[in-house]
Amino acid sequence: MAPVLNGRIIFNQIPEKYPVPGQTVIYDTSKKIDLDTVPLHGGVLIKILDLSIDPYMRSRMRPPEVRSYLPAFELGKSIVGFGIGMVIRSENAKYKAGDHVYGILECQHYSVHDTSDLRVLENKHKLPWSTYLGVLGMPGKTAYMAWKEFSDAKKGETVFVSAGAGPVGSLVLQLAKMDGLTTIGSAGSQEKLDFMKEIGTDVCFNYKEGNTLKILRDAKGIDIYWDNVGGETLDHALATAHLNGRFIECGMISGYNTGLNAPMPNLIQIIAQSLTLHGFIVTRLEAKYEEEFYKVLPPLVESGKIKHKEEITNGLEKVGDVILAVQKGDNKAKAVIHVADD
Repeated sequence: MAPVLNGRIIFNQIPEKYPVPGQTVIYDTSKKIDLDTVPLHGGVLIKILDLSIDPYMRSRMRPPEVRSYLPAFELGKSIVGFGIGMVIRSENAKYKAGDHVYGILECQHYSVHDTSDLRVLENKHKLPWSTYLGVLGMPGKTAYMAWKEFSDAKKGETVFVSAGAGPVGSLVLQLAKMDGLTTIGSAGSQEKLDFMKEIGTDVCFNYKEGNTLKILRDAKGIDIYWDNVGGETLDHALATAHLNGRFIECGMISGYNTGLNAPMPNLIQIIAQSLTLHGFIVTRLEAKYEEEFYKVLPPLVESGKIKHKEEITNGLEKVGDVILAVQKGDNKAKAVIHVADD
């Protein structure tokens, strides 16, 4: 077979604030690949089908000397993220041609993967492959595993979830409803509020228009706060937390691109209300919950008991645009880039 185009998304420039499509990352078409002869060195050749665009990716667009829980993207090289691919060739006994795999993949058309850290997806429930990047992928794991580990949820309590229409927040809200909690969710558009209502959220509000502090006080305070945004919203949650409240710190996107952190005059409530704050990274919970997650969640998704939404954009060249949309909250649902069909 003649070599074919292997387009890729290169990390081109460290952004000062929001990533700029065509500057921060660029779509490069200079490489080709011979699918029949490219050396595998004991690994697998994967055709990339779908890629997940997630908020955490912004944290990797930094100078390499800046410390974080994941290494910085390397300038001039392909960025990576969670993806679904199909094995074309294999020199690893764990995988065979035709297998669909999930894990961290390069953002390009084809990838030679030299390790065995990918999960082969059985997909017994015949769900779209993209589902395994959202509610059944890293965002779903984040919600399910941390809720199980840290919420200590009790029937009759109240939980507040910021970014409640997103792939993580919306699953947290549904898990909380199943546990008998009153649920409060915030989002930034009417479409997102409508989705939160669809999944049964008791109190939904637009944080751009409503007074978060007043809404939480009107709800008589909260027992659990699932934090996806940090900043002023976190401070308002601190101000309205009940005694022995639990704060699950998942993300703080309000400061990812500006570097600005809102003052926290209510930090004293951690002491006054005997609050517990749990920071976590989902990969540190996978060993405990991964098999349970894949056993419990897929049938709930197939049956419709767990609802989810996706926003699929066609074309690898659109990655930069979708990264920016996710950082600004302009995406309408779980952001997925569809790269190719099987």
